[in-house]
Amino acid sequence: MATSDYPNLPHLSEHQVHGQAAERALADAGLEFGDVDGFATAGNFPMYAVGVCEYLGLRPHYVDDTMFGGSSFEVLVEHAATAVEAGVCETVLVTYGSVQLSAMGRKLGTGGGVGAPSGPMAFDALWGNTLVGNYALAAQRHMHEFGTKSEQLAEVAVAMRTHATKNPQAQYSDPITVDDVLSSRMIADPLHLLDCCVISDGGAACVVTTEERARDLQKTPVYVLGAAHALTHHMNISEMPDLTVTAAAQSGPLAFRRAGVTPADVDTLQVYDSFTITVVLSLEDLGFCEKGDGGSFVEGGRLQIGGDLPSNTDGGGLSACHPGMRGMFLIVEAVRQLRGESINQVPDAKVAVAHGTGGMLSTGATLVLGTEGR
Repeated sequence: MATSDYPNLPHLSEHQVHGQAAERALADAGLEFGDVDGFATAGNFPMYAVGVCEYLGLRPHYVDDTMFGGSSFEVLVEHAATAVEAGVCETVLVTYGSVQLSAMGRKLGTGGGVGAPSGPMAFDALWGNTLVGNYALAAQRHMHEFGTKSEQLAEVAVAMRTHATKNPQAQYSDPITVDDVLSSRMIADPLHLLDCCVISDGGAACVVTTEERARDLQKTPVYVLGAAHALTHHMNISEMPDLTVTAAAQSGPLAFRRAGVTPADVDTLQVYDSFTITVVLSLEDLGFCEKGDGGSFVEGGRLQIGGDLPSNTDGGGLSACHPGMRGMFLIVEAVRQLRGESINQVPDAKVAVAHGTGGMLSTGATLVLGTEGR
């Protein structure tokens, strides 16, 4: 596994970011492109994987381009592990690449722009709702039902920034405090600027192969112990049955059951942090605390190195990088922790969880990884 360079890559195309991450991941494993017989990725237009395969020069007989939003790559690794276990293929390369930040800059003044939302999203957008607005609604509801405070959400941002201070690639690495978060510009009440993820370029990749093959490679293997994904029965936030319950409430318990572990066994969590409220909701729904207790759970540095549940130890999407879909970075950092290679290493980490969230709190996918097989 590996990441590409990040967070600002104006000299690279999206496919070149895929290529850089892919080359590094294969080199990390001691493999070459010719060893790959399966490929998986996710992008924003039809036959995306075909185009990336063409660029990389791959001719796989297993291809997956399941698009599940930010949780896509947890799903792709789940699918890849299932395919390998079934003997459909032996070595699957999973890649991600994005130049979201640079593309935004290139479009300024050219008449490019993002364009109007289509499909179901157009109905919410008609009334002025935005991406941040969706998550702000969830945050407001959580505050209303459970008394969660902005100071508690800010603790999440502080934890991620604390980890980012040691990451030389991080987009933002200056230390921040709870007061800094609360005094940053309001984006969509109650979410401040520092409650929101960064916008960056970047990519990442990993290799999924058989246990037998992995033992012969140059790096210590990490095992997929359990995995699951789920939908929350909505695309638009206006159709979400309960703004405080996400798909993690389905995917988390199922992944833990398949892995034969519980949240108490987890040494480190790499969790989607598009916004601070995303983390609080995920912690509750994955079972690390009771519903409504997420605000108090994150207090006191619990998510920081040295705390009970070190999370997003590379700095996360709130500080390190967020190129549009961050799920692959969660997997890479989880593997680094289990190999003892993280910049913020959890001592003797044996079980790690990578959990992605997609859409408007629409999807969730959970991977349970370990240093030993089942």
